[in-house]
This record gives sequence, structure tokens and C-alpha cells, in this order.
Amino acid sequence: MLPTLDVDHLKTFLAISDSGSFTRAADEVNKTQSAVSMQMKRLEESLGRALFERDGRNNKLTLDGERFIEHARKLVAMNDEIVSSYTRPEITGSVRFGTPDDYAELFLPEVLAKFHRTHPLVTVDVECVSSTNLMERIRRGEIDLALVTFCGDCDASEGEVLRHENLRWVTSSRHATHTLPIIPLAVADLTCSWRRLATDALAKSGRASRIAYTSHNRAVIDAAVIQGLAIAAMPEICARPGMRVLTEADGFPALATFEIGLMKKQGRHSPAADALAQHIRESFGKSGATMMVAAE
Repeated sequence: MLPTLDVDHLKTFLAISDSGSFTRAADEVNKTQSAVSMQMKRLEESLGRALFERDGRNNKLTLDGERFIEHARKLVAMNDEIVSSYTRPEITGSVRFGTPDDYAELFLPEVLAKFHRTHPLVTVDVECVSSTNLMERIRRGEIDLALVTFCGDCDASEGEVLRHENLRWVTSSRHATHTLPIIPLAVADLTCSWRRLATDALAKSGRASRIAYTSHNRAVIDAAVIQGLAIAAMPEICARPGMRVLTEADGFPALATFEIGLMKKQGRHSPAADALAQHIRESFGKSGATMMVAAE
């Protein structure tokens, strides 16, 4: 019979990988350092694989340890979701939630599916408009939550940064649009930070360009790129099949980094809004494995 993994051990493992230290993880999970070490030993015995190896004075995640992070997150999230669906009081009401079209297809399916499983009585009113528009509506109290881009002159201190991303140039993987003497661009409206970053970067590099397509709809911009009608600037995570990421080796200047964050309206928040905000945080998680953890 296969061994059963202890969820408490999984949470301790994730605390170590996220904090980068057995000592900090012990504080986070409210256990002694020796108890944390014992839990990791038992977890390794259950898996039959070493998750950590000594590297000088440090403990380093093995390849199996790095691979196990994603599995551990899924198991812990599923455990918490099941338990919360029975132990938390039923939340009702509605949440007005906004997100740019760029993130709707990428993040919303997972977030909304998980939220519905734990809070099936809450109605979520979703609106897809630009980050600039969403920020203004948050300030006016017209929506409860917004997933937005903090970039350029957008002040990230107004919200909570969830992850950092790099803006990339993308072109069709089947066409050579990026080699044209005058680069056709597919962009959003004038309020879009990515549009300003893209046009400014090309102007500074001396590359001639023109605005070929504009749209609030991400699908329109994606279609223009995939069909070889234009190139665009977007996060690498938003690149779709049929697109290729361009680099400085292709003659395109590097673009800036930016943050994806969560904004909430001022004042008292409903339990439904707080619950959705927490689901969004958990869905973003902490990306990437912590390669080195401090020695005990």
C-alpha cells in the first residue's frame, strides 16, 4: 500500500521552500527547528526520495525537491479548499470585480472555478477594461476588487503587488513581420502603459514603426500578431501558440518589467470581496523554487 502524505508535513515543506530557511520556516509554522527537520525526514521517507541535500553550510533543494513544490501546493490547496467548504460559514452576496482583458483568459478560469467551489452562493460581476479605467473606478468605489497592471506612472503603493513580470516583444512564429522596415504595431488605447513603453522603446532605438491595429480586446491583438499583421508588446506569460518572443538579438530593445497587483476599494469590504481577494492571492502564489535554504 502506498504511504499517505501528511498535509502538515507538506505545509512545512512549502514554508521552507518559500522562506529559504529551516529557521524562518519553523517560526512560520510555529514549530521547533528540530521538529521541522524531523518532519522533512519523514516526508522524504514517505516519498522514498531526497528533497534536500547539503551544500556547504546550506541545504539545497534536489531536483526531486524542486519538482515536488508544485505537487505540494496542489495537495495543500485541495485540502484547504475541502476543509473550508465545510467549516467556514456560508458567504452570500455579490462582488464587483475588474480585470484587463489581457489577464481574463489567463487567470480567471482557475480563480473563478476555485472560488465557486468554496463560495457557491456568491455572485461575481466581472468587467474587463483597462487598468487605468479600473484604478479610477476603484478610487470612486464603483467596483470592489481589481486585478491591474502597475507600470510606468501607475503607483503600486495603492494596491498589493502579487507578481513581477517582464514585458516582451512578440511576433508571429510563421511570418517575418518583425523584419519589415516600418514595424506595424498592434496596441491597446492611449491609456495603456504597454503601448507607451513599446512606442517609446522603438523610438529611442531608432526603429521606424506605425500603429496598425488598436483594440480594447486582447483577442484582436493576438489575432493580428498570429496572422503576421503586426507585432505587439505583452507579458511572456500571455504569449499564445503561434507567437514567438523577440529578443535584442532580433534587433528589438529590451522592455521594462512591471507588476501585476490587486486593488480594493476604500472602506469596509464585504466578506465575499475579502474571500475572492484571498483566492486571487492563492492562485498567483509564489512562483519559482527557492534553490538554497539556510542551514540550521
